[in-house]
Amino acid sequence: MSNAAHRLLWTVLALLLVAAGGTASAVGAGRLPGGDVPLVGAGPVTWWRAGAPWSALAVAVGGLLLALLGQRLLGAGLRVPDRLGGTLSHPGDGAGRTRVATGVLTDALERDLLRAPGVRRARVVLTGPVTGPDVWVEVRLAPSAGVGAARAHVDAAVRRFADTIGCRPAHLDVTALVDEVAG
Repeated sequence: MSNAAHRLLWTVLALLLVAAGGTASAVGAGRLPGGDVPLVGAGPVTWWRAGAPWSALAVAVGGLLLALLGQRLLGAGLRVPDRLGGTLSHPGDGAGRTRVATGVLTDALERDLLRAPGVRRARVVLTGPVTGPDVWVEVRLAPSAGVGAARAHVDAAVRRFADTIGCRPAHLDVTALVDEVAG
């Protein structure tokens, strides 16, 4: 199931729960017409009264189990395989894997970008799957910096970065901001 489908599923589920809770609150407060009519039939009420005081405990345990099941379902929905989650993992040539913290990689690319003349600040964000991460780069240039030279340096730095991690970025978004004041 895609991320959009998961978001839609959880949004619909949340709206249904909010609607059910609002309706139950309105009935309990006597705000709905026909509020004197019971919401449940005589059978469940008889079962509830026959099981007292254990029926409340059974409902509480059932609710707790449903909450744990929902937490596991939510965790499984948010966990996407081969996704950058703080580490970049590459299968090795043999049986091992190489793991590198993404912060180390982004810091290295930022340091490489700062070597270009006229680049004052650089910020890099990695997201997406390990096989083809999305790379967002923001560089702040001095007013005297040549935009063409900065672009060539950014291209070269991203190429070196891709060679280092062993895969090409699926998407590359570069924002260059020119500072208005020299200094």
